[in-house]
Amino acid sequence: MKNFIFALEDHSSKYKQIYERFKLLIEHGDLPANEQLPSIRQLADSLQVSRNTTLMAYDQLVAEGYIRGEGRKGYFVNVLEPRLFQEEAIPNPSKQTEPVTTFFVDFKAGAVDQTNFPLKAWRRISNSVLTLQESFQYGDPFGEMCLRKQIAAYLLQSRGVKTDPNAIIIGSSTQQMLINLGQILKDDFQSMIVEDPGYDGAKEAFLFHRFTLETLPVDETGADFSQLEKMMSRLIYVTPSHQSPIGVSMSIQQRQKLIHWANKKKGYIIEDDYDSEFRYTQQPFPALASIDSKRVIYQGNFSKSFLPGIRLSYMVLPPFLLDRYMRHFQHFESTTSLLSQLTMAKFMEEGEWSRHIKRMRLVYKRKMQCIVSEIKKHFKQHISIIGEQSGLYLLVKIHQNRSEGWLIERAAFYGVKVYPTSIYFINNHSDEPIIKLGFSNLTCKEIQLGVKFLKKAWL
Repeated sequence: MKNFIFALEDHSSKYKQIYERFKLLIEHGDLPANEQLPSIRQLADSLQVSRNTTLMAYDQLVAEGYIRGEGRKGYFVNVLEPRLFQEEAIPNPSKQTEPVTTFFVDFKAGAVDQTNFPLKAWRRISNSVLTLQESFQYGDPFGEMCLRKQIAAYLLQSRGVKTDPNAIIIGSSTQQMLINLGQILKDDFQSMIVEDPGYDGAKEAFLFHRFTLETLPVDETGADFSQLEKMMSRLIYVTPSHQSPIGVSMSIQQRQKLIHWANKKKGYIIEDDYDSEFRYTQQPFPALASIDSKRVIYQGNFSKSFLPGIRLSYMVLPPFLLDRYMRHFQHFESTTSLLSQLTMAKFMEEGEWSRHIKRMRLVYKRKMQCIVSEIKKHFKQHISIIGEQSGLYLLVKIHQNRSEGWLIERAAFYGVKVYPTSIYFINNHSDEPIIKLGFSNLTCKEIQLGVKFLKKAWL
């Protein structure tokens, strides 16, 4: 007799949720014929519901013929006629006409902690910005100067990047800015080196301009530069402070080697510094652009560290590319909100940005420690953790003879949403499946619950 623990939603009938879960388990063969079910009292205790709730669920299952009651012996699973879906351990989503899965825990990486968002300060500053005359005009196509000045001061203080505010371009997203950048680069460059695995959004932006892609292999030990000199490209896109998605950081020796290569080739390095604020073992590493500002195109954003929906990103361009960029785009409107730019500039000027980053670094560090601790406790040697030193997600390599798709679908069956990493690979594929788990918008209790369900799903 098995005991059962699964999450119940507050906004839906609990007895109906219990009934539906047991019905699915029986139909999919996870509860075989004649299997004894927990008693009404045992199930009520494990799910923390009333006995009347579990009794109603069992009565409905008895009425429909899924289970039978045998007096004092308890409840048992009935024999069902074979059905097509019983050939599969879990439902096949592609054969369903509409989604039926409810996710109790979503390990989504593209989210931020809502409970610690500085809503009061942001609302106050946003309201004050609406009284300014410039809020009722069209903005600068390259970004508001007040925000560019604040970003320049922040980059010098936090990333060691010394730049003139005029060299900063503000846009809506990293991918949008890469598309614009590709427009001014494609006349002189036909190919691009990208990390493998690497950020898929960047890859798509480069393919949009028909760049030929060469790949730089990356694994848990770092990037493999052994073939760099033999490559034809003179452009390279990297995420050196927190490699996306593997999570390793580029050493100072590798950074110097990369800059030497760019100078020798007369090429450019596109440095995507997308979440450098959140490093938990040491201070954030200095940016590549702090070593060489002539050959490095620096990119940053406010999506990971503040709010994805604000759509605020920026890049720092070397002088030659800056002139070309401004000639190309001087007649185009800004792609990001003027009000968001003015509010963020004031937010940074008042010191709210620094306080927010300092606070969130502690919040996310605790969450990272929580998820790492839970995974190690429940999975032990069955899983390897990748990238626990920084960022708002980690990767888990599962040491089982299972596919990525099976792991994702099995987790979904238990109400947990996890994410693939196969989309990031080009040639350098992993020999074992790797799953991405974001934690930024989850509480520690939700993380614990999600990992517990993953253990049930995968082991």
